[in-house]
Amino acid sequence: MPKLTTSPQSLLVTGGAGFIGANFVHFWLAKYPQTHLVVLDALTYAGNRASLSKWQSVANFHFVKGDIRDQSLVESILLEHSIDTLVHFAAESHVDRSIPSPDAFIETNIIGTFSLLKAAKSVWLDRSTAHGLPLKKHRFHHVSTDEVYGSLAADEPAFTEQSTYAPNSPYAASKAASDHLVRAYQQTYGLQVSTSNCSNCYGPFQYPEKLIPLVITNILRNKPIPIFGDGQQIRDWLYVEDHIRAIELILKGRETGQRHNIGGENEWKNIDLVRYICNKMNHLFRVKPELAKAFPQALAAINNESEKLISHVHDRAGHDRRYAVSIDKSKQDFGYAPTETFDTGIQRTIEWYLENQSWWQPLLS
Repeated sequence: MPKLTTSPQSLLVTGGAGFIGANFVHFWLAKYPQTHLVVLDALTYAGNRASLSKWQSVANFHFVKGDIRDQSLVESILLEHSIDTLVHFAAESHVDRSIPSPDAFIETNIIGTFSLLKAAKSVWLDRSTAHGLPLKKHRFHHVSTDEVYGSLAADEPAFTEQSTYAPNSPYAASKAASDHLVRAYQQTYGLQVSTSNCSNCYGPFQYPEKLIPLVITNILRNKPIPIFGDGQQIRDWLYVEDHIRAIELILKGRETGQRHNIGGENEWKNIDLVRYICNKMNHLFRVKPELAKAFPQALAAINNESEKLISHVHDRAGHDRRYAVSIDKSKQDFGYAPTETFDTGIQRTIEWYLENQSWWQPLLS
């Protein structure tokens, strides 16, 4: 497979106003301030322009509101900004929403990815071929999920890159389909691609419907904390910046055509995770009494009883019992390992939500 030896100079980041995408933008522009970076985001419910406000006046940052299914728009961006690297975060990603309403997941995750691939092929491959020019360095990096592999039993080894795809939810199936399309465009057309399958991410800018920010913000509002079923489902948790560092390593000089699992080596049962956050919140309110003035509704945390907010609700259909991925290949290929401990990652996440109520409060109302 072709090997890229230089860093990206001009990036298109799809879904850059979403959770992981926004964190990627902040990380990349802070570390590579000379990079030209364009965000394409449709600003659906989980996309928030405010997440990128820091960069609005920076000359080498551009925001385009648009749909990844608009192939002509994507082609125009690739050409106008001389894009050499496309990092594809844009997706419908909330499993619960995919069960009653799968259509949007098929449209965005499958058709949207297909449209991006067609645009990339047209600009990076077809135009060069038509004019007899050598192919320029390019990269299409696709960000996917560990859910494409299905569910593990408690005593089974973690999924590897050779594990069989067995998606169980409409969301997971849509991501699996997009993974296969990306691979097919390398194998069939020679598009230079890579894919990363990550475990559950957490950190700043995550929409409050996801488990960790939901627990934090519900405690701050003294609202029930819903737990599906018995809460014994196991997930591997990855601090978002560790995920982004892995993508950075993939983009900088790694061979194309590869797929890498990106995990946190940090498995927790959902109920234990929620209790852990409750205890962290209780401690914070105990040692920082000024928080009670900022969040007067957080009576449970103030009284060290936030666990009483936990409410078991009917389990969702097809709820996978356990996800876990092996990161051995990522360690071997480019030296990846998570650097944030779960304790410090949760602490940083809680503090971010405490300090950024103006970001998440409007999303809840």
